Amino acid sequence: MKVRNLYSLFALFLASLTLIVSCNNSQPSSTANVTGTETALSAVVNMGFSAWPGWIPWQIAQEENLFAANNVNVNLRWFDGYLDSINALAAGQLDANTQTLNDTISSVAAGADQVIVLTNDNSTGNDKIIVREGINSITDLRGRTIAVEEGTVDHFLLLLGLKDAGLTANDVSIQPLETGAAAAAFVAGQVDAVGVFAPFTTQALQRPGSRELFSSADYPGAIPDHLVVTRRLINERPEAVQGLVNTWFDILNYIEENRDRALEIMARRAGVSVAEYQEYDAGTTIFSLEDNLKAFSAGNNMTALPYAAEQISTFLVDSGLIQSAPDLNQLFDDRFVKAYQEKQQKS
Repeated sequence: MKVRNLYSLFALFLASLTLIVSCNNSQPSSTANVTGTETALSAVVNMGFSAWPGWIPWQIAQEENLFAANNVNVNLRWFDGYLDSINALAAGQLDANTQTLNDTISSVAAGADQVIVLTNDNSTGNDKIIVREGINSITDLRGRTIAVEEGTVDHFLLLLGLKDAGLTANDVSIQPLETGAAAAAFVAGQVDAVGVFAPFTTQALQRPGSRELFSSADYPGAIPDHLVVTRRLINERPEAVQGLVNTWFDILNYIEENRDRALEIMARRAGVSVAEYQEYDAGTTIFSLEDNLKAFSAGNNMTALPYAAEQISTFLVDSGLIQSAPDLNQLFDDRFVKAYQEKQQKS
């Protein structure tokens, strides 16, 4: 989900084919009045994010100086291509990034040392497999061409649906395209189906006769979205990680107290109208402090992250998306969420 053109959704998604230079969206070093005096912020944290309703709220932190209020200096970098942000974190070009659980597991399996410190949301319908007229069931996808950004969460969702219908990736023709390009190709009639996330879902559904075949709402807990940091950042600058986590909860408070302004900021970053942005709310469940604490706890279903990680890891191996299951014992670190809880209890 990477969007910005404000004129119309159609122009917005076509514009995704001509990538905007997102890496220039840097936030300069600044100072923050933390304790009544000007206090220099710590070294810059390079953080990436891309257009997903559970991640766009980070734009509020940049525009309303919430990072500075938590004494963390963030160079917040917008990525038009979600996969580009994943690769940037894996390559050491970022200290933190917004990623899904399955994409993080894939990166760890490839040798990256990454840690999930916060859950932003669960996708509850904003990831969709959308099909052209005449495709009425998952089994109807056999032999069809499906555009999807290979290796990302919508590829994962597609494979989940195929598996439930007794099909595999070998039964369909997958055309690997960046998500914006995939949506555009579907609207242009070049493929039979597409796997996209909001707001690209809105564009894809503008193809006459198109319909949602299934979505993340059919797989509760399968697509959680996170703030992921390098282990190096945790080891060398844990206070910066704490600042990022604290900022997220300040963002949620800001949204609650300044709803109209928050929606304006998020819609502008997404490149859609406020009304259009509000339509994505139902498909994304934003995680509160309590939701985070529960998610990090052990459990026996997909709402518990340790359980979900094991299940997703096994599925990724079985589907051939990763060669072998990575060690998941150090994938999650909830100390920063718990520290925020303790701070709130004392205040």
